[in-house]
Amino acid sequence: MTNPTATALAYWAAAEAREWSAFGALLADDVVYELPQTRERIRGKATYLQFNVEYPGDWQLTVHRVVGELRHAATWCHFTADGDPAEALTFFELDDAGLISSITDFWPEAYEPPAGRAHLVERY
Repeated sequence: MTNPTATALAYWAAAEAREWSAFGALLADDVVYELPQTRERIRGKATYLQFNVEYPGDWQLTVHRVVGELRHAATWCHFTADGDPAEALTFFELDDAGLISSITDFWPEAYEPPAGRAHLVERY
């Protein structure tokens, strides 16, 4: 049985290193990539690889946390793109062969908290 945690970590390591052949080797031919916030969907390994190869800007990533079980994994990553920080939550599903068949990416934007609770929280 494939370890989904190791697969998710290998995915991010290949992406960070721009090792596109290693990255592609982790993907099922019929992989589906979705970005719910922008309602975009990419189907197929070749198109998804091209999307990543052509992704603009100078970016780096650090994996903060990864969890996985059976055929699923989730990661929380910190990205810096052209000096701007961002956080991403990514959910992976693996097929029977242990390849990534589905990726769903969430890119939440930071915002200021509502007024009135400053006495209850610590800002970082």
